Amino acid sequence: MKVNGLKRKSNTENSLPFILGFTDRNTVKLDFDNTPFKTVKYWAMRTMKRFKLKGFIILKSSKNSYHVVFDKRVSWEKNVRIMAWVSLVSQNKNLQKWFVMQCIKQGSTLRISAKKEKPEPRIVYRYGSQNGQIAEFLAYRSLIKGIIRKLQKEPLQKAIQIEKTV
Repeated sequence: MKVNGLKRKSNTENSLPFILGFTDRNTVKLDFDNTPFKTVKYWAMRTMKRFKLKGFIILKSSKNSYHVVFDKRVSWEKNVRIMAWVSLVSQNKNLQKWFVMQCIKQGSTLRISAKKEKPEPRIVYRYGSQNGQIAEFLAYRSLIKGIIRKLQKEPLQKAIQIEKTV
């Protein structure tokens, strides 16, 4: 597992000049953009039951955009099969594009930090087991959010130090 700076963005107030995400190969994750919550919940439940993934969380990343993280640890090969099945059977074009990029990178990534005008993703639904891959994901997410808070405070602290020396 690793933390990735996904890409550069404009430096607006209270934001970082990059986007932080979480990448690994053993946690089944899905990224549904422009999809209603009920549809995301349906596919999360259907996927969890079909592949015995124990549980899941749904995070809202922006309006009608959601991330799903499943609890059972799987091999990369099984992860790819599961992501492929959901993206093909659901016929969700945005999910299909996301899936192809994950295959190219050979690891799946979900955004953790804010992105332009979009806030950081927040948990909106939990189902089933939460103490496997979900607990690991949330621990890394918490660590990354703590780092983000420190990075956002740093420019303010530097400004205060400059004022004190003047």
